Amino acid sequence: MERVYLDNAATTPLSACAAAAMGPYLEPGVQAPFGNANSLHTAGREAFSVLEDCRVRVARALSARRPDEVIFTSGATEADNAAVIGIALAERERRALQGRHEAGHVVLSRIEHDAVLHCEGPLKRLGFAVDFVECDASGHVSAEALAAVMRDDTVLASVMAVNNEIGSVMDTAALAHAAHERKALFHVDAVQALGKVPVDVQRFGADAASFSAHKVGGPKGVGVLYLKARTPFSPLLVGGGQEGGLRSGTQNVAGIVGATAAIEHAVAEQPAFSSRAAAWRDELYERLGALPRVVAAVAPDRAQGAYAPHIVSVCVRGMESQSIILQLDMRGICVSGGSACSSQSLDPSHVLAALQVPRNLAQGLIRVSFGEYTRRCDIDAFLAAFEEVVA
Repeated sequence: MERVYLDNAATTPLSACAAAAMGPYLEPGVQAPFGNANSLHTAGREAFSVLEDCRVRVARALSARRPDEVIFTSGATEADNAAVIGIALAERERRALQGRHEAGHVVLSRIEHDAVLHCEGPLKRLGFAVDFVECDASGHVSAEALAAVMRDDTVLASVMAVNNEIGSVMDTAALAHAAHERKALFHVDAVQALGKVPVDVQRFGADAASFSAHKVGGPKGVGVLYLKARTPFSPLLVGGGQEGGLRSGTQNVAGIVGATAAIEHAVAEQPAFSSRAAAWRDELYERLGALPRVVAAVAPDRAQGAYAPHIVSVCVRGMESQSIILQLDMRGICVSGGSACSSQSLDPSHVLAALQVPRNLAQGLIRVSFGEYTRRCDIDAFLAAFEEVVA
């Protein structure tokens, strides 16, 4: 049975360009480019040169002003944690030097990925006050809503660019402006935006942004933290002082090479992919919505670009996500019930809870997401299997 993979918002197959770029770095033996990028001998200097070339290329792909604004991490979870906690700590230190000894206030959106949401606990243990900004019924966080929860002592606000469960696209520039109006810094989790909608960190207006390689055809275990020049930041990982002293640990050169190739490819192909995926998204919402037991998780106004092209989220009345996913899997179809990082939980999606979707309906959430290797026949196979399962 041929597998139909429609869970690309969770992870993507390794792209051909990433595999080709990584190939030489995965060869055995001392003749392969395996050096530690922090060593002084020839093998180390060669690795360092490759690493810095990747930094330049990723900075260009993200429209960063300077290569040193790109920090390579172990993934988006680390990038999110580092941005939210590291910026907050640095701001606390800066305020202490001014004689202001309160830790400060951090605002997170209610529909963030767990990698941001779960920073609440550590922040509170460090003495910060944490509040949440709510989304509207369409799953969007507005600049007005963010401004309403900001305080004079707010040091940081974090709102994602594209929601990973329902695909809502935020106006990051307006959100950043609202944060900066109150002298706060702004972080954006842009993991689901890269390769799906235009990404330009300067237009985002963000002081920091997080990205993941494996969401765009790169290898797992590599992420990027964009940190705008002169943004206060206290590193969470200390040791050898790699990444300009901002993230210690020996760099995964092979993975970074693959990530760089994948990011460049995703950015170059984004217009064509978005056009193709948006047509499938619209078709699925129309055809799935015609089924008696299926309700769209949101009512997307796709004409205004309010939702990303690669995500379709629906709820099935009277069924649970796990049952639907397993029945589809038996038919060779891979989908998810929301964020893959929370797939083991039996609780309804926190995103749908924020949208005030009734609990019994939210328990039937199914997310279909497209990627580079999605084909027309995959859409047809999913539709046939889904109709059979929910009939």
